[in-house]
Amino acid sequence: MEGEEDAVKKAQMVEARARNISHNVRCTECGSQSIEDSQADVAILLRKLIRDEIRAGKTDKDIYKKLEEEFGETVLYAPRFDMQTAALWLSPFLVAGAAAGIWAFQKHRQKTNVHIMALNLVRGVPLTPKEKQTMLETLIPPPRGNRWWRN
Repeated sequence: MEGEEDAVKKAQMVEARARNISHNVRCTECGSQSIEDSQADVAILLRKLIRDEIRAGKTDKDIYKKLEEEFGETVLYAPRFDMQTAALWLSPFLVAGAAAGIWAFQKHRQKTNVHIMALNLVRGVPLTPKEKQTMLETLIPPPRGNRWWRN
């Protein structure tokens, strides 16, 4: 009785591991589906191969490595991080950094009035608050409507 229960538990574990691995492997025929979701002949064979490898005692890492060696890196949904895929992995961070840099520059530019700084340099004397206010009213153009990206 216990032997049957152990066999059932072992079969359930094999099935669970196989499904987990199958969800992370791309069907080479369909391209857009995992082999778990695909009904292509090659997907069925790959699912059988995965179950056979699990029953043979291979680890998930060994199975992924074997599939990658036989079918190439594109068979895995999560490519490795190496020099060839570095741009793919780092591009979101580069875009976010560039956007943050542009935003910071715009904020800095809004707070720094170049005209007053130039006049101070030419005169050699800082402006009085009244002179600053007059300069700002004269030099700063009126706002052009409300832009949602500038506060």
